[in-house]
Amino acid sequence: MQVKRQGAQYFIDISDGPLVSRHRPSVDVLFRSIAKNVGQNAVGIIMTGMGDDGSNGLKDIKDAGGFTVAQSEETCVVFGMPKEAIKKNAVTKILHLNEIPNLIQKYRI
Repeated sequence: MQVKRQGAQYFIDISDGPLVSRHRPSVDVLFRSIAKNVGQNAVGIIMTGMGDDGSNGLKDIKDAGGFTVAQSEETCVVFGMPKEAIKKNAVTKILHLNEIPNLIQKYRI
């Protein structure tokens, strides 16, 4: 799944691409497309999960000027994905699970 842009409109493109980070769908593919097509207007959030899928794409969002969040360790069932993103300096802010909905509401258009 990728976010693409056509003029001022964003849309989702779903295709049967190759495995990325051992996954299909891959969060890295989604996040990288957001970094490329949304850039500094993007907000990326990585939450509980195993492995490192999403950590490289989240770094791309941050490097493109977007705002990135990882769920805090104490509120994760599995801290693998957020931990990897934090280790790669891909995270702007670490938030408690209960704080994430407020962040989404803040950035909602």
